[in-house]
Amino acid sequence: MSVHGFSTTEFQLVLLRRMADFNPELVEEAVRRLGSSRAVMREANKRWQAMIRSPRFPHGASRYRAVLGPPQAVLPRRIGDLVCTAQQWALPLWPELRFEILVGPADSGGPVWNEWLVRATDSPPPVLRTLADLRPWSCVVSDVAAAFPPAVPREGSAPTRWQLDFTAPGTAGEPRACTADFTWGLLQEVRTGEPG
Repeated sequence: MSVHGFSTTEFQLVLLRRMADFNPELVEEAVRRLGSSRAVMREANKRWQAMIRSPRFPHGASRYRAVLGPPQAVLPRRIGDLVCTAQQWALPLWPELRFEILVGPADSGGPVWNEWLVRATDSPPPVLRTLADLRPWSCVVSDVAAAFPPAVPREGSAPTRWQLDFTAPGTAGEPRACTADFTWGLLQEVRTGEPG
């Protein structure tokens, strides 16, 4: 239980709430694995939204430390000329992944630039060769980008959503133009264009 009375389980329910638009069956199964219900998931999301809008609730990286505790890993990252920090937490629902926030340089106020699920450093990426390998919740943004270069990132339909445009072999080996949708960095669905 966090100091703000918001548990790791509730935080996972908040992540699941955003994924329910794409994969309600997977979300339902995950909610059961957490020993929870859809009603509790909705309430957790409502509480989270109220907390992050409250002037008394910590902002930036402190928000996640208040709820999830100290990060299990703090890693330096370079984006172009900027040096930033990745802070990562393990979540029981996705043991091979980590919830990561990317924090900007302290001299710019240390803003949180990104927040999503990434592959744990000790977890091998899945083997992704064709469209058939791209199953919902099987991989994260970096897995798909590495497997099918040059993937082009795009903003999704909400702050917690991302898209990648790429080309991958279809069932008969023909190249297919694809757009993958991710929520919190986790693959939700892949849409394909015409072969060729």
